[in-house]
Amino acid sequence: MKLAKLFGTALVALSLSAPALAQQAPGGQPDQVDQLAQMVGLSEDQQKEIRGILDEMQGEIGTLREEARALQEQMQAEIKADYDEGAIRKQGENLGDVTGEIATLSALMQAKVDSVFTQEQRDELDKKMQEMRQQMQQRQMMMQQQGQ
Repeated sequence: MKLAKLFGTALVALSLSAPALAQQAPGGQPDQVDQLAQMVGLSEDQQKEIRGILDEMQGEIGTLREEARALQEQMQAEIKADYDEGAIRKQGENLGDVTGEIATLSALMQAKVDSVFTQEQRDELDKKMQEMRQQMQQRQMMMQQQGQ
């Protein structure tokens, strides 16, 4: 059950970490904080706090993602006939450091978002996430059966 709770919270927090989350989605659809609010009954204060957490951390995570992309491009540029193994290894090490920091900040963001929920909201989120996982599994089984 604890694993399901962590997984559910992680899924929601990860989905919340998408860029421009705090803005309304195109087509007038509610954003993910609004959807989460409807799902577990977040108060206005909770929504504001979650948006603040996301705004605070998304800028830093976004900057690191850009840095990781640049490092990947630099590493790709080293793939040539007269390659420099030391340069490739250094780029790989730097990329590992940056992706590790992204993972750390993402986990911290998830923990901060989770701390905003009441226990009842966490329980409701766990329940909804379990339902979503079951629906996904059912769809996968149906697709597999159709493919046979």
